[in-house]
Formats: sequence, C-alpha cells, structure tokens
Amino acid sequence: MWHYDDATDEAVIETIMDLSGVVADNQQKFNQFDERANWKGDMHHVASIPMALFYKMKAEGKLDDQAYMKRWLNDPDNRAFRTRPGEV
Repeated sequence: MWHYDDATDEAVIETIMDLSGVVADNQQKFNQFDERANWKGDMHHVASIPMALFYKMKAEGKLDDQAYMKRWLNDPDNRAFRTRPGEV
C-alpha cells in the first residue's frame, strides 16, 4: 500500500502479507521432523522466512550478521518460521 502525507510531503510503502500459508507449511515440516536426526553436515533447512521479511532484514544488514540470525532463529517469538526443532 502507498501512503502519502500532504502535510509532511512524505510517502511510505506498506507491505502487507498473509502469513497463514507459510506458518501452516512450517508447522507441518516442524511436526514431521525426525527428532533423532542430528546437526551433522554443513547445510540444514531450519526456517522459511517470507520474502517481505527477508528483504526487510536484507536491507537492514541483518541477514549477513550470523550472530543476529542465530539469536533471531532461536527466539521463541519467531518459532512460526522454524521448520525443525532444536537450537541453531
């Protein structure tokens, strides 16, 4: 959505996204994950992040900060985006 304020001559673009499909898909993957699987290897699918949030985090430089991303992925408030249990 595009918002324009005549008084300040400023414009804002608001991104609205329905997350219900992403959250449902992530929950299904999370519930189907084999708890006996280990963290060996280099790559693990641990989360699915909606593109709007991905681009916001990229613009803020957060995707390139491994320590930040680890904290963000382990934060219980972001559990809806996780696709496997455990800590990153």
